Amino acid sequence: MVPWLSPDAPFPPVERALGASSGAPGLLAASADLLPSRLVDAYRHGIFPWYSDGQPVLWWSPDPRMILRPDEFKVSPSLRKTLKRVLRDPAWEIRVDNDFAAVMRACANAPRHGQRGTWITADVIDAYSSLHRIGDAHSIETWLDGQRVGGLYGVSIGKMFFGESMFASVTDASKIALAALVAHLRRNGVELIDCQQNTAHLASLGGREIARKAFIAHVRATVGAQALGWRFDKQVLADWIGQGHADNSPVPTL
Repeated sequence: MVPWLSPDAPFPPVERALGASSGAPGLLAASADLLPSRLVDAYRHGIFPWYSDGQPVLWWSPDPRMILRPDEFKVSPSLRKTLKRVLRDPAWEIRVDNDFAAVMRACANAPRHGQRGTWITADVIDAYSSLHRIGDAHSIETWLDGQRVGGLYGVSIGKMFFGESMFASVTDASKIALAALVAHLRRNGVELIDCQQNTAHLASLGGREIARKAFIAHVRATVGAQALGWRFDKQVLADWIGQGHADNSPVPTL
């Protein structure tokens, strides 16, 4: 039985989440509220919300957990060329927190293969926007010719980044934002990005699964660290790639 959480009730231990043989592996609890304080507490314990419009708020802690280590981020030859073009061409910009809610709305409207609708409802946008206002959620945005063409958002607590969603209206625009995020997190000593659940797209970028026990141990060890600064532009990407390198020189595999 999945417990129903009253507004002040703590989350149960993640080990009580439904197992692989259930119809909803990783489901831990349900509630009616999606308050910012509840969200922060969830992430600090390796838990995230995911549910459809009309459902109660469903809280998850799957085992295994999909993660991406910044030093394992894969840069394909085509993305390598794109990143160098982004650095050379002033028409390309990388902005941070330019319009957090707009990035969430773009993610909500992005088509997903095999999915109908979105879990990023108006209530979810309001809740995460509240986290953004207190400095716990951020957007990394790719702009071309003054138009937002891609980006991502997630939750940042201590030296832990919890990725939520990405979108792109131009080829590789979300990957450019992710590369900028990876470069920023590497610079700040962040060793792991939470990707929640396994997808082929994340695996192609270097994501992999680890045991929930190892994931939770890492979260506990890092969420208490000093918060990251989030004032950066594409120079952070230039510092990683090495803007002075020749076009045929290799980009480090992150």
